[in-house]
Amino acid sequence: MAQRFNSPSDRLIVPLDVPDIAAARRLVDRIPQVTFWKVGLELFVSSGPEILEYLKSQGKRIFLDLKFHDIPNTMAGAGRAAGRYGVDLVTVHATAGLAALKAAQAAAEEGAAAAQVDAPKLIAVTVLTSIDGRSLAFDLKIPLELSDYALQMALLSQQAGLAGSVCSPQEAELLRRCCGDNWLLVCPGVRPHWSQTGDQRRVMTPGEAIAAGADFLVIGRPITQADDPGAAFQRLCDELG
Repeated sequence: MAQRFNSPSDRLIVPLDVPDIAAARRLVDRIPQVTFWKVGLELFVSSGPEILEYLKSQGKRIFLDLKFHDIPNTMAGAGRAAGRYGVDLVTVHATAGLAALKAAQAAAEEGAAAAQVDAPKLIAVTVLTSIDGRSLAFDLKIPLELSDYALQMALLSQQAGLAGSVCSPQEAELLRRCCGDNWLLVCPGVRPHWSQTGDQRRVMTPGEAIAAGADFLVIGRPITQADDPGAAFQRLCDELG
């Protein structure tokens, strides 16, 4: 079944790209209307599971964006540990390969069952949005069009039993068409027309990304670095509404 959303705000995931839990608490307090937060490498390495417990205590949904990428046994261990946290989404890299993706998926379900929490949805990164076609060809030596490569990574992840993909909105339409309505698409690289693109190479506006098939939009700096983050978040919700 395709995703159902009660309001535009349900589709927005805001990154907690801050160095420690004190800064995270301040940001969460400053934008109480945000319901879905992303915890990435910097904050999780700094704070550990404490940040997850804090967000859950505030009734927030959690996207744990750690992008696991390792051999199957290590992926299984990491997936099992992540499964115990009771978060909503966890990222892995599709390039870890089929065996590693299957191991992470199975172990995440085991960890969640042992902790008596709902299993997280594992979603696989296809191509980082900081990489463009030239980087793919010349730096990584991958002789495929970027969209074709992203699709292959999504199909591999689907074969492994994962829930969805992280992809640029520019690949969302292709992945939606080929992977189906049930495949979850989480799109960073989304910037409203009134903000700067920063280090994102493959970007779309929020409305364009939703029209292309995205389920969730990950939008950080246009909100968190605004003079009034709450007003910026509401402006995005209004544009999506």
